[in-house]
Amino acid sequence: MVRAIVGANWGDEGKGKLTDVLAEQSDIVIRYQGGANAGHTIINEYGKFALHLLPSGIFHENTVNVIGPGVALDIEALFRELDAVLERGVPEPKLLVSDRAQVLMDFHVLLDTYEEERLADRKFGSTKSGIAPFYSDKAAKMGIQVCQLFDKELLRERLKLSLVRKNILMEHLYHKPLLDADALTEKYYALGQRLAPYVVDTTQYLHQALRENKRILLEGQLGALRDLEHGIYPYTTSSSPLAGYGAVGGGLPPAAIKEVIAVTKAYSSSVGTGYFVSALSGEAAEELRRRGGDAGEYGAKTGRPRDVGWFDAVATRYGCRVQGATACAMTNVDVLGYLDEIKICVAYEIDGRQTRDFPVTPLLSRARPVYVTLPGWKSDVRGVTSYDALPENCRNYLSYIERAIETPLTIISTGPRREEIIFR
Repeated sequence: MVRAIVGANWGDEGKGKLTDVLAEQSDIVIRYQGGANAGHTIINEYGKFALHLLPSGIFHENTVNVIGPGVALDIEALFRELDAVLERGVPEPKLLVSDRAQVLMDFHVLLDTYEEERLADRKFGSTKSGIAPFYSDKAAKMGIQVCQLFDKELLRERLKLSLVRKNILMEHLYHKPLLDADALTEKYYALGQRLAPYVVDTTQYLHQALRENKRILLEGQLGALRDLEHGIYPYTTSSSPLAGYGAVGGGLPPAAIKEVIAVTKAYSSSVGTGYFVSALSGEAAEELRRRGGDAGEYGAKTGRPRDVGWFDAVATRYGCRVQGATACAMTNVDVLGYLDEIKICVAYEIDGRQTRDFPVTPLLSRARPVYVTLPGWKSDVRGVTSYDALPENCRNYLSYIERAIETPLTIISTGPRREEIIFR
């Protein structure tokens, strides 16, 4: 069976913990898109970790972890992350890397950084991890696949072809030093040799796993509202965080995906540029940000303070819809226990008219939240593992959201640790 765990919102929903929990029930965990530009935070018996490229199943010795062909593979970042995990006593994980994955190069990071500098106050909020230039190269057929790292002359020719346009940009647009194909060839050929023990035809491996009825978990990065097609364009990532792309970026038949769990928080949060209708400001925002999660609401990759606000049922219902969610998981319910009253954004007002449908970006920029207010539960629910043990007002809050997003709420996280969870 294949199931996917994906974000219903802007990313930062707490997918890392839930992927870690579900990985224990899985034979294989697959990262299928994105790169080292976002992180999943996991807390377990080894400590606290922010994973960026490694699949979240690495802490389970019997789980095979796959980096699929849809991933932007920063090899140096991967090995830094792997070395850091091993240094903290985690056993050597079972890791496979697709021979069809493409390599995120040093110059992708440089181009990303220089372009954000050039755009100044018009920038898109990039993490400067090279993601947009990487996917641009991939679409233009200028990318380097992992399998091309092992033939030095082929690698050199591919790099020479790729650098023609880039050096024009370096010289005339960014006024930066030119890129050297020979130096890059030597560097990435050597990195390929180190990567070689992990490289396999993961598509063939996964199709065989399907025939053997293995339990497979697709792990998405970011969330539905950062999707290139369906998100708040242009304030999106450059790949698709949707479960539907998991078949492509993972290397599986679409019909194999039987379950899609969309993750949301008990309130809303977002890191990065774009529109966020239910955002709080001032002391109310700072209080929620301080209390949020185990270490507050700050980006796992960037450390940037996240925007925080009331739960947005309009955005979440849309996120669940485009994800094809069969169920929803909610994190950080324990965070809200300090509030006397809690608001839920149930509609947007745009140009004097109310809508429950999530709009395109130009309309979203003019949207104002329409709220309902529910009583808080004024108690600490951290670590509660039974739904019936939650306070009545907490259960009423969850039931209201479940109806509003039109998706069954089957998993509720009551704290950052593995065991702090409710299954309904």
